[in-house]
Amino acid sequence: MPKVQMPQLGESVAEGTIGKWLKQPGDHVAKYEPIVEVITDKVNAEVPSPFEGTLTEILVQEGETVPNNTDIAVIEAVGEGAAATGDGASDRGAAEPEAPAAVQTAEATADELSPQAGTGHGPAGSDERPEGPQEAQPQAARQQSPPPQAAEQQSAPVAVASAPGAGSNGKSGPDGYEGRMTPAVRRLAREHGIDLSLIAGTGHGGRVTRDDVMKFIESGGAEAAPQQSPPAQAAEQQPAQQIPETQQQPAARQPGPGPLPAGESPVAAGDSLKQASPMRRAIATQMSRALQVPVAYTVVEVDMSGVVALREKSKRDYQAREGISLTYDAIVAKATVEALRRHPDFNAHYTEEGHWRRQAVNLGIAVAVDDGLVVPVVKDADSLSIHGLNKQIRDLADRARGGRLKMDDIQGGTFTLDNTGWTGSLITAPIINTPEVGILTMESIVKRPVVVETPAGDTIGIKPMMYMCLGFDHRATDGAQAGRFVADVKRWLESVDTSTTIW
Repeated sequence: MPKVQMPQLGESVAEGTIGKWLKQPGDHVAKYEPIVEVITDKVNAEVPSPFEGTLTEILVQEGETVPNNTDIAVIEAVGEGAAATGDGASDRGAAEPEAPAAVQTAEATADELSPQAGTGHGPAGSDERPEGPQEAQPQAARQQSPPPQAAEQQSAPVAVASAPGAGSNGKSGPDGYEGRMTPAVRRLAREHGIDLSLIAGTGHGGRVTRDDVMKFIESGGAEAAPQQSPPAQAAEQQPAQQIPETQQQPAARQPGPGPLPAGESPVAAGDSLKQASPMRRAIATQMSRALQVPVAYTVVEVDMSGVVALREKSKRDYQAREGISLTYDAIVAKATVEALRRHPDFNAHYTEEGHWRRQAVNLGIAVAVDDGLVVPVVKDADSLSIHGLNKQIRDLADRARGGRLKMDDIQGGTFTLDNTGWTGSLITAPIINTPEVGILTMESIVKRPVVVETPAGDTIGIKPMMYMCLGFDHRATDGAQAGRFVADVKRWLESVDTSTTIW
């Protein structure tokens, strides 16, 4: 059956989180009809179905994060069901009778516990179990009843696979449990000293989810969990003669803090624990990745007298004519794209193959949303006037805050502009939106005393001044080039006056 995969929602996005399933198993879906909402550090996007048919299985549950191209759902395409019950089914029945139920169960369990079985968090196709030797065995061998001892050996893994919360006999991993779950769930269980085999998973294939662990903790189940770490339990299970007494005593006296007692939370009384939202977790992942880039910074101070005068003169007429306010963002964006045309090294991506200079100037605009940040993109920004940029920025910001951005809105950015000044900040060291090679901040416009050159000599004047900070990837460019680029932005802004064209 065709499978729906996690799409790549942005050039620098490596994974996505399932926010909400819009369709459930058994629902009919039309081609291109949205079936799931996916959350990344940049956008909440609805993913359309690439097929028409019936949603038969959901492979990744809400709240789970998986890499791009991971299978997330199975759809029975139109006409596929008839084919499955027609000639294909009869041919299979004639060539190979169905194996007994006991043999099928054992084979399915062996696949599930095989190291090659997918976890739902790997590359595309990782959940498809490889064809094992069972498929190549003769029919008689597959139907032959196993000896009593072999039957007992087969029954044990079946019990573990079908009932993950039935006990601890299935322990065999770094966390003492062989079930399928994300590293975050394993870490949460370790922090609370929880035996994962005591929790019945509600995720796909019996997978234990974060919600399962949190409910187990809230219900007081953590108090019943073993207060020993898995390595200590493994040591106890070994025969006493294999561990000399001289080695046991020092281990018992080793100082240092151990794991928290079961059921004890690291959150102190009166504190509160704010769970990270899917967007927050995605931002954390992207920012951690971006910090691997060697970033350098350069700061300039810009006299914004002409920009302020232009906006003050035009804002009332502009508001009446366009129905929206004229922002400083649009004027600074215009200066930025003009400089990018003269300095193509900054309108670029840095890749393993080299410095990829882009022809289109697609300006990313950082937009603050509830508990997060997104960077929608103004496409072909160098072809727009101040008014055109203002209109595009306003539209993207409104849709970002309303959760109505489309996938195309956050793809293809070549450089990012971030207005941190609205918070009152004076200087910000921004993090590059990799794989872009540069990001520019505009800070608060503050009236300050400055030296003013006049024909009669230098005097002190009060002017609206603004700092701008350029963060750049030092692998792609150097301080001299960065200085020339930001100097061009400064020069353009200081050349603005009340005669500058807005439309």
